[in-house]
Amino acid sequence: MSFMGFNHGVNIIAYKKNNHRFGMCAAWCMLVDYDKAMMLLGEQSDTGNNIEKGDIIGISGLSKGQKDIALHFGNNHSLSEDKFALIDFIEDDSAILIPNAKTSMVARVIDIIHTNENQLDNLIYVEFIKTSENENVKFLSFEEMR
Repeated sequence: MSFMGFNHGVNIIAYKKNNHRFGMCAAWCMLVDYDKAMMLLGEQSDTGNNIEKGDIIGISGLSKGQKDIALHFGNNHSLSEDKFALIDFIEDDSAILIPNAKTSMVARVIDIIHTNENQLDNLIYVEFIKTSENENVKFLSFEEMR
């Protein structure tokens, strides 16, 4: 039996902190209320490990045609490579957004959850400050990343 999985969008989490830009392709994001979401950022990620409660971050739901951006942000780590050097981006205070994404969200981190003492992944709980949607494009799906 093969695992079919779920169809999820491709999201870039990005922000500026201490004069350094952090960004990653998040494998799991989920809306949990009209104005709140959760995302799981792996223990190996510089982006996830540098987020703290109260931080303002950008979340860009990529659109079809932005596969190269997703692949770019999925490689290497933010402290070892400037992931923004060759990418167009918009800074909104500390939040960083990707132009032409399907959705652009600026959010405040309200909690970081570790489900048990051995779990080092960062389950980030955010509240949206502002959001916008580009109705002229469709979401890039993880299924399309294969």
